[in-house]
Amino acid sequence: MPVNTITQSSFGTFNNIEITKYILSNSKGMKVSVINYGATITSISVLDANGNKKEIACGFDNMDGYQSEAYTANAPYFGCTVGRYASRIKDGKFTIEGIDYSTAINNGSNHLHGGIVGFDKLVWNAELDEQNNAISMSLTSPDMDEGYPGTVHVKVTFSLNEENALSIKYSASSDKKTPLSLTNHTYFNLSGFTETIHKHNVIIHSTRILEPDETNVPVGKIISVDGSIDDLSEGKRLSTCFAEMDTGFEHYYIFNHSFGTLAQVARITDTAGSLSLDILTTEPGALFYTGYFTSDELKRENGDQYGRYRGFCFETSRYPNGPNIEHSPGSFTSPDRPYQSETIFKISQQSTT
Repeated sequence: MPVNTITQSSFGTFNNIEITKYILSNSKGMKVSVINYGATITSISVLDANGNKKEIACGFDNMDGYQSEAYTANAPYFGCTVGRYASRIKDGKFTIEGIDYSTAINNGSNHLHGGIVGFDKLVWNAELDEQNNAISMSLTSPDMDEGYPGTVHVKVTFSLNEENALSIKYSASSDKKTPLSLTNHTYFNLSGFTETIHKHNVIIHSTRILEPDETNVPVGKIISVDGSIDDLSEGKRLSTCFAEMDTGFEHYYIFNHSFGTLAQVARITDTAGSLSLDILTTEPGALFYTGYFTSDELKRENGDQYGRYRGFCFETSRYPNGPNIEHSPGSFTSPDRPYQSETIFKISQQSTT
């Protein structure tokens, strides 16, 4: 595997701190840009089967986009690393060993994506590994940060190989038992934003989801979607699904593989184009979100249009509201049980002839 040079440049400032952009690239023409603000993927560009460059991730080219009024008001979390806990926690409350904890309520009546100042709004420390074409981002979250117990040390490593596979590895340790669920929140559009995602075909290797309550938080019930419009196990074009759904997908699918084992869980293909995305993970499930509530006011500086149904997320993670769901796998990290996780997003080309 050839050694690639990791380039870096200024991305702007946040709270008077200089933010740096790092670009991973390979010999196949794929480039992944990551900034140390929020350990955020700002861009993923690839070559399609015809050799044309396509930008397939929602993001911006400088910090102004992430600090604009339109972006902060909509809060789509483009490309960031989410923590301490991905998705929602019911009423922002959980109990550990008889002690009740309360976190910020920032999504209706619930806690979302780590709170007011989650990991997505912090500046991370970056370390380059050019031999392995990788960037590691790390931070320390102090005890009671956003209401969570324990001092937590977190590391996220992004690496790109010659097979167009972007690996994201997470590791963390805590000096107290604490909820922890990390994910990456990249929105993909395999058409390169020339179209919506209606023509994407989606296969997810699962027929079970966590049923949400009236506030859109699961409280423990697992339901089968076998044979329903939500069943993507045999593959469906999203336009077919959207025709029968009010707001598209925001479903947490539970996978069939053993938690902690790396396995392929999804394949998403742009049926009108030439790109496919394979997703592998060690996580027990993922929230599949098709961007119904993303603001149409948002676009990249070059004009790439974001908004409703113009990007999907595949947020591999522990169970949403896992701290309050009995037997939820891996929802707590403790001194004797450190956090480990890996998700791989692999892009492949398909012939259009």
